[in-house]
Amino acid sequence: MQTPIYKFDPEDYDNVYEPAEDSFLLLDALEDDLEAIKLRQPLICVEIGPGSGIVVTALARALGIGNSHCLGVDINPHACRMTQRTSRLNCCPVEVLNMDLLAGFRDGSVDLLVFNPPYVPTSGEAGQELEEQIGEFSEERHNLVKSWAGGLDGMVVTKRVLRDLQRIISKDGVFYLLLVKENKPLDVIRLLEKNGFTGEILKERKIRGEHLFVIKISRK
Repeated sequence: MQTPIYKFDPEDYDNVYEPAEDSFLLLDALEDDLEAIKLRQPLICVEIGPGSGIVVTALARALGIGNSHCLGVDINPHACRMTQRTSRLNCCPVEVLNMDLLAGFRDGSVDLLVFNPPYVPTSGEAGQELEEQIGEFSEERHNLVKSWAGGLDGMVVTKRVLRDLQRIISKDGVFYLLLVKENKPLDVIRLLEKNGFTGEILKERKIRGEHLFVIKISRK
């Protein structure tokens, strides 16, 4: 999976998370597991919070036009437009929805789910009101803090997705989630195993003071 072409205009840096080491680790993990993904023949593939759109665009290109329907959902309208731009630059059809997490999807509809969440443990202003992000579909400057600030344990937004996982994932669905060491990925896996899922660490990488993990989650 080659990294897609993407283009940031000067104003985009203030509104959209630029691809970084975590983005590229997630791409590498998906590439490592690409044959297993193809064997599942996922129809509906969703990335939550695509930002620049490089991950969901790479998936769309790797899975092939007509084989899978790839979507990016982001509460940030600037990120939605950036994802559209990236998909067009790479001639890969990606549908983009300005939406809060997975609220608009039917039960059991997602076959492949990908999420690089705001995972950094934060307190003070950066950690406040993260639980209630719905309704902030502002066309004005988007607060980039929300692209990385994850609350006291770095898991506020991720926990919302995990609580909805049983509802949203299809029978043969799979979820690729990026976490940092402070999010306690092994504890996340153990919690999921109590709720009918299996989890494994697919890939990890230490970078500039962070220890990143990609975990693969599927139904038992």
